[in-house]
Amino acid sequence: ALCCISQSFNVQSVRLMTAKFARLEFELFTKPSKLDFLRDHQIISWEKRIMMKSRKMMAVLNETESERFSSLATKSGQGIRRRHEARLDSDYRQPFSLDVDRILHSRAYARYIDKTQVFYLIQNDHITHRVLHVQLVSKIARTIGRFLRLNEDLIEAIALGHDIGHAPFGHDGERFLSDICQANGIGHFLHNIQSVQFLERVERSGKGWNLCLQTLDGILCHDGEIHNTLLEPIMDKTFESHDIEILNKKEDPAYPLTPMTLEGCVVRMADTIAYIGRDIEDAIRLGVIRRADLPDNCVQRLGETNGTIVYSLVTDVIENSFHQPYITFSGPISEALKELKQFNLEKIYLSPLIKKYYEDIKSLFHILFEQFLEDVRQDNRNSIIFSAFLENRSDLYMASHQPEEVVRDFIAGMTDRFFLRLCPNKMRPLMRTNILESHKNDD
Repeated sequence: ALCCISQSFNVQSVRLMTAKFARLEFELFTKPSKLDFLRDHQIISWEKRIMMKSRKMMAVLNETESERFSSLATKSGQGIRRRHEARLDSDYRQPFSLDVDRILHSRAYARYIDKTQVFYLIQNDHITHRVLHVQLVSKIARTIGRFLRLNEDLIEAIALGHDIGHAPFGHDGERFLSDICQANGIGHFLHNIQSVQFLERVERSGKGWNLCLQTLDGILCHDGEIHNTLLEPIMDKTFESHDIEILNKKEDPAYPLTPMTLEGCVVRMADTIAYIGRDIEDAIRLGVIRRADLPDNCVQRLGETNGTIVYSLVTDVIENSFHQPYITFSGPISEALKELKQFNLEKIYLSPLIKKYYEDIKSLFHILFEQFLEDVRQDNRNSIIFSAFLENRSDLYMASHQPEEVVRDFIAGMTDRFFLRLCPNKMRPLMRTNILESHKNDD
């Protein structure tokens, strides 16, 4: 496969492409133009000159995309937003690159730093947190996208934003909050839907970031826990169909979602590739499993370390997806991955060793939700939900969200530490340094 790829990117074509891009850049910044003439004669305003220059820069980037990208890739010019922003007409950043910037500068992205990936309440600086996971997804997905000649800006935007809606304490927290939301009549809580909710309706005091449909769709459809051998995008989606998918998924978590772009399909596959081996390494480091416990078939086909597992899976995806209108694993590799995911589920994610505080955290979710719901209903302005969340919230957000939805958004956005700070002192679980030791003490 790598030989095929290298043939597609022969040295001569790369040199020609590089030379052409350099020439375009040179002409853009040095060649006298009508714009320079008008500037010298002060006929047009400074703002107009900037806009014209930016559009010229954008044209250069778009032209290079047409040469570098596969015909199956999503071009930057295809990015569409719910609302037109006049100031973007003079922005030299392409649409998906701008989405990356907006996600990186969001408050929700900053909170990744203290959100659980799998293991919580553990004092170990080498255990994966959510912020590292999304960076790994981004890197793995962009590596695949580069070989398949896809849009790496769109891939990065989806990857960095895909887990922004995760509740504190990982998938356990997600389950607790979902049960509470259902009991309060606002549907299931799902972190992929909440990621879109934060980026569209919560961030910037409720105004949202106005991201491109392709970015939001990839975030909504990432569903990394579902096992897929092959993903083929469902194109021609609209914001209207996107909103309907959210409603259907919230009503029925089993409702199937498929990304509208190949880039979204790559991120969905990369999500699994990023966590499967990394979770194994964390579990071995904490003594939950031993490397010798890994299934023989998985070791033979994928390897026994995170590095070999990632390399095997990435290579297989590239080999089987190159020049194809879909993203896929080969049959044998897909089966080995499915077996390894089942192993992780049984031996790591459901292990009693990591569930010591499961019931305690569950109770605390209920306590905080009920407390803050009462504060909102009673308009208790002394409550932290007002000072930390509702202060300066837009009228549109307040008018379009029930009190239960407001509390859901507040709790979902919490880091693990902030969540615990708000809990009653006597009910706060203690951090552990050793999972096995604390489990023995319980016995």
